[in-house]
This record gives sequence, C-alpha cells and structure tokens, in this order.
Amino acid sequence: MITEYYINVIEDLTRDLSSTERYQRLLRAIRHAIPCDAIVLLQLSGQTLKPIVFEGLQNDIAGRRFELGKHPRLDHIVNNRQVVRFESDSPLPDPYDGLVDTPDGELHVHDCMGFSIYIADEPWGIITLDAMRPGQFADVDLHDQRIAISMTRAVVTAAQRIASLEQRLSHGFEVTAELNREHGPDELIGRSKAINNLTQEIKTVADSPLTVLLQGETGVGKEVIARQIHLTSSRFDKPLVQINCAALPDNLAEAELFGHTKGAFTGAHSARSGRFELANHGTLFLDEVGELPLPLQAKLLRAIQEGEVQRLGSDQIISVDVRIIAATNRHLQQEVKEGRFRADLYHRLSVYPIFIPPLKERENDVLLLAEYFLEKNQWRLNIPKLVLTTASKNLLLTHSWPGNVRELEHVLSRAALKAKSGGNSSDIVFIEPSHLDLATQPVTATNKLSSLTDVPRNNLSLKSAIDRFQAELIQETIARHHNNLSSAAKELGVNRSNLFRLCKRLGIK
Repeated sequence: MITEYYINVIEDLTRDLSSTERYQRLLRAIRHAIPCDAIVLLQLSGQTLKPIVFEGLQNDIAGRRFELGKHPRLDHIVNNRQVVRFESDSPLPDPYDGLVDTPDGELHVHDCMGFSIYIADEPWGIITLDAMRPGQFADVDLHDQRIAISMTRAVVTAAQRIASLEQRLSHGFEVTAELNREHGPDELIGRSKAINNLTQEIKTVADSPLTVLLQGETGVGKEVIARQIHLTSSRFDKPLVQINCAALPDNLAEAELFGHTKGAFTGAHSARSGRFELANHGTLFLDEVGELPLPLQAKLLRAIQEGEVQRLGSDQIISVDVRIIAATNRHLQQEVKEGRFRADLYHRLSVYPIFIPPLKERENDVLLLAEYFLEKNQWRLNIPKLVLTTASKNLLLTHSWPGNVRELEHVLSRAALKAKSGGNSSDIVFIEPSHLDLATQPVTATNKLSSLTDVPRNNLSLKSAIDRFQAELIQETIARHHNNLSSAAKELGVNRSNLFRLCKRLGIK
C-alpha cells in the first residue's frame, strides 16, 4: 500500500500538475508511510520558513512565517541532513503548539520529527511531522525514513526545475535572474477570490512597460502591490524609488522629483539628483499622486511623456528611462471633473488601472493576515506563542475594517501587548476578544441568526459556524441572566460545569 502511494507520486512527475498539487500528493504519501496528526512542507526564503502545503493544522497557519533562530526546532532540522526527532519531553518550544487542528485547538504537540530538503547542496526547506501521542515516531522504520527523504528531494527538485523552465519560456529570462526576483521583502497573503484576481492582474502587467495606477482605500497595501509589480518585472534588479506626494512641501516638491543645482534656492548647498534620476532604468512609485498641486502636475506629465527632466536651476535636459507606478485613495475621475487633477495626467497614469480590494471584501484572508502579524509580534514582544481564541477569530471576521490591513496590524499589535501584560504564565498566550478592543454589536434574539447569514457561506467552515452560533447564543443568555452562569446553564439545558468549560473554549468571559 505504501509503495503504491509513492509510485503515484513518481507518476505525477509526468503529469501537468502545479507545484502545490505535487507537494500535496507527496505529503499524503508520506503520511501513509509515517502516520502522524500533522505534516507540513515549508520553503526557506532567506532566513524565513513559509508553509507551502500542510495537513492536520488550522488553515490560518498559511499566514505564519517562521524565522530561523527564533524557532530552535526548525533551525535544528534545517541544519541537519538526517532525520531529526524531538522527544515528547523536549524543552524546545514547538512552533505548532496551539495550531494543530484538534477539537479544542489547545493541545500541545507531544512528538515531533522532521528532515531538511537540500537542492544542489543548498537548503530549500523542510518537512515536519507532528503527533499528539508521545513516542509515536519512536519506532518509525529507518527504510521508510530514507524513502520519504529521497522521494521528497526528488519531487521538490523536479517541481523547481519545471517551474524554472516555465518561467524561462514565459519571460525569456535566465533561470538565475528569475530566481533573483522570486522573493521580495513583501508578499501578498491571502487565498480569497479577490486576492487571487489581484495576483493575476499583477502577473499580467508586471513585465510590460505600461504605467500602472493603483486605486484603493487607505491601508489596503498599495506599497506592497507596487513592490510586487517591480519585483516581478524585468526591472527587478534596478532601483525602486518611492516618493509620498502627500508629504511634499509645495516649495520643495519640484526639487524632490526632478533634483536641483547648487544655489537653486535657499538651503540648496549642493547639487542633488531628483527621484526620477535615482529611478533611472528602474521604477518610480508615486504614492498619493492625487495630492500633487496642479502646477507640478504639468511638469510631471512632461517628464512622463518625454522621458526628460530638468533639475531646478538648470537648463540641461536629462534623459531618464523610468517605469511609473502611481497610487491614490482618491477618486481621480471625480477630481478631474472638479478641476483638481489634470485630465491629461490622469489618462497618462491610468494606462493600466488596478483596484485593490478592501479587507472586508477578502473573505477569510483576515485570519491568514492575522497569523502573519501574530508571528511577527510574538518575537518582537518576546512571547513564546500567540494564538487567537475562536471568539477572537469570529470577531475579526465580522469587523468592517475601515482601516483595512494597516488597521488589522495595529489592532493585533495592541492586542498582543495587552495579552502579554495580562499575566498569562503559559507558553501559549491567547488573545481574547477583550484584547482586540473592537466595537461589537450586542447579540439579541432578533439578530442572532442574521449575524451568521449575513456573512457569505464560503467564509465559514461548519465548525466555525457552529462555534460562532454557540458563542452568540451563550453570550446572549448569560447577559439576560445578569452573568449568573447557573441560571444561564439551566435555560440552555446544560450542566453548569460543562457550560463553564465551553465558555472557556469559545473565549467567552
């Protein structure tokens, strides 16, 4: 049976599958050979491990990023060419504690093993296996271990080579150049239809010379999108220069964009290149372009059209080759109608407009982003593990997020600090709804069911929907009985101790 699964994995190499599909089928084969409760394939990018595919962990784990040096178990696996196993009493913290997909989601991992994946003698990533039963991996056959390692390295190597060849065919670049631009300091985190469509838009326009206009609410991540477009373009190895047009003083804006000569104005003690010159052969990101004053808009239009700039105080023409990405949270068409923005500049900037969806339209992406920010905060604040309770997740899903991704990041940073200062001595610090400090509507008998039906069904798994309904019903009942748990339990038809345990699991105070 085990051999049959591995044969299928080998045959997959001849099929037209995505890398993700190949990796998922590989994990299933390993899981049949080495039974476990959770298995994860993580890819190494710089000093950070990113979950690529996984089974047995909460879906939100996709938002986590694990930095080497901060996770000693993962660090040890990466730097070892053999299978590494950690006994159930190992003092090293497990990165997946509180994230395993169990009924209460709070059990600690009891047995763990993993092995590294090296390609061309360079570390590519690792596979980890975890079990709830102590000693589960103690008797794993050495032959099964070797097959799992060999099969994994073969599949990953083949998948990477196939992906590299496909990139060369579609872009016409050398493999080394493609790999250089593959990973940047920012990435798009999400699996919603909206973010998938956005990713496709980026792929479509990135390697063209077209000017891009990014439109969207404040805090949606326009800077991240601009960086993605630059890093996936043929200019990836050239400068990406950013300027916030809203922060430019009127008397210095022209000098910042186009540069100036020595003595061009008071305080100009030496000549200085402008942002256009600095971005030559690269990309210039004009953030909040809608804030530029009208006189400067005319000069910007000329620079974009002619590919030429003049430093302030100089008659010399300087030719520049710059790809423009502009961003705004204003409705520029309306600004044109009202005379605050030049129509010709608008049309020049909006050659390829991209709308970035607000967070409220990105379904369950809020939970993936939350995990990403929690992972950053737990190390910044020196917390062993930060985990959202079910009630907190439900609260994040129902909040409208007027400040979008930036608001979510700030909310979670504050919540992490509050949870830490709450005196929780456990290795796992749980973020409760009270830590999030988000405005919530009181649950009443009339809106109890509508709060579930108002959310698109594809936003909630069955378990999440049940947990959410239970939490709302219990909160309403307890409030009606003036926080008398015994009276509330009697109305709900459950034992008081069972209700107490359920409240604790759902994060109800």
